[in-house]
Formats: sequence, structure tokens, C-alpha cells
Amino acid sequence: MHGESVARRDLFKGAAAGAGLVALGAAVAPEAQAANWKVLPFTYQAQVNGYWCGPTATAIALSCRGISVSQQQMANELGTTTNGTDWIGQVTRVLNNYVGWYETKEIPNDPPTQAQKDLLWHDITYNVDHGYALVANIWAPANNHLPGYPNYLIMHYFTVVGYNPDTMQAYIADPANFGGNSQYWLTFDQLASLIPPKGYSA
Repeated sequence: MHGESVARRDLFKGAAAGAGLVALGAAVAPEAQAANWKVLPFTYQAQVNGYWCGPTATAIALSCRGISVSQQQMANELGTTTNGTDWIGQVTRVLNNYVGWYETKEIPNDPPTQAQKDLLWHDITYNVDHGYALVANIWAPANNHLPGYPNYLIMHYFTVVGYNPDTMQAYIADPANFGGNSQYWLTFDQLASLIPPKGYSA
């Protein structure tokens, strides 16, 4: 519907291009020698308040399918409150209302099993190859933080929009934008360590 994955890869291979990807060129410069990375075209949004990460991550995921929605619209449809979005299954339901495709994958045990990690990597590559982002619900404690995160437990949603098979990294569109870190490469092992005890939509 929105083009083959090969076309997407060619569009975003080795250069910054497209809405929401102004920082991509700098972000992937260390990976320039790796020819196989793929990042979907997407429209980035930073969440407008402290509890709309779920709606914003969902909106970013839908933008990969060419669908433009507001954070307010997504908050309404997800049932997000000032306490946030309770469960990744709410994200799956809303994504499926627009594009189908998605399933909820929960990882309640910490650390994840090898089978759960293998499934996560499969889901990332399969989704991105077919033009679909993932939305992950993460718990990032102070000793396992992402770029710019403050020094306490962050319960959060972000969007996985790409991957690099040569370096085993995922490309993250992060609604929090802590310290201006809106988009970045994340090692797969760290991503897998952040999802328990929550889950993801893929």
C-alpha cells in the first residue's frame, strides 16, 4: 500500500531524508559502513505532557503507514489519563483500528528468556521489512537509562522504526525527547532489557 520495504530502505540508506528524520544522518554516521540498516519514513512528535508518551508513540507508529493523527486524538482513543496509558494492549487495539496487523507481546519476566528475545528481534525485522513500526512499553530504572534520561525510574512508551542487522541495533523514535534525544540507535540487548515487565505491539 505504501511501497515495498526495499524502496523504503533505499530512501533512508546513508542519508537524512523525510519528515521527522532531520537528525538521522548524524545519528547513523558511526554505522555508515553497515549497508543493511533500514529505517521507515515517519513523522516525529515530542509528547506535549508527561503522560502522553503512549498516544505519541502510537501516532508515530501510524505515521509510518502514512496516517496522520494528533496526540489528543490518540489519548482519547487509548483511554489515556494523567496516570498514563495502563497497558500495551490498549495500543495494539488502537493500531488495529487503523491498520490491522498488530499483536500484543508481553514479557513479564526479568530478564527476558532467550526465546522472548529471539521473538522480539524477529518482530522488529519482520515489522520494519513490511512497513510497520513497533510500539514498546518500557521500564527504565536509573541503572539502565537511555540518552538524556533523568536519574530515576522512567515508565514510558516509544516507537521502534528501524533496525541494523549488522550491529544488532534498533532505531528509536522517542516521544520524551530528553535532552533533545528524539531519535537514536539502541543496542538490541538494552532494548530487550527495558521491556520487562511490560510488553510491545508488533
